[in-house]
Amino acid sequence: MTAIAAHRVLVVEDDRKISELLLNYLRASGYQAEAAYDGRDALRQIEQLAPDAVILDWMLPGLDGIGVCQAVRAFSDVPILMLTARIDEVDRLLGLDTGADDYVCKPFAPREVIARVRALLRRAEGRVKSSARPWEIDEASFRISWLGLWLPLTRIEFMMFRLLLSRPGRVYSRDQLLASAHGSQRDISDRAIDTHVKNLRKKVQAVEAGRECITSVYGVGYRFDIPD
Repeated sequence: MTAIAAHRVLVVEDDRKISELLLNYLRASGYQAEAAYDGRDALRQIEQLAPDAVILDWMLPGLDGIGVCQAVRAFSDVPILMLTARIDEVDRLLGLDTGADDYVCKPFAPREVIARVRALLRRAEGRVKSSARPWEIDEASFRISWLGLWLPLTRIEFMMFRLLLSRPGRVYSRDQLLASAHGSQRDISDRAIDTHVKNLRKKVQAVEAGRECITSVYGVGYRFDIPD
């Protein structure tokens, strides 16, 4: 599948061999691809080039990937795919908590990276088209509608669903969903989070039969995908 030529991807990786490999695969897939080899150069290029997506290594000289994520999120919502050799779950969640949209563990298959980038770009395009979104949030009344019908949500379900809807395509950890409940978080366990998500799915499907929009990401949490 060939990418839209206008899509520009920045590869931030200090290992020249890995960087060149990814650049070659991206260009072969039809993307415009540029490279940065340290965190501070990456920030400069993101500000100047405004890429459509960023592939970002965790371990970088000067400023690491977490620092880059935090700095970028102060001025840009560009999709970020993190590359990491640190497979511990805490490290994965830290990457997501600081603004990464997805991650791939090293060693990786280049085709998987391209597929992940393509998916992030599709979700980003979906966010741009959000004027046609099927939901509406009434902050004052703690209500969310789907296709014009108000969903019978509990306060906790409202808080969780609002967070998921705030950035479609972004994976939120269970801890993040837990924190979104604010003062009620002490009464919620990880298992209860899963139950609340299950209930949210049922309530959306009661309005639109068969609609699957909340996706489970194994070992991490959940994300909301904008319906086609």
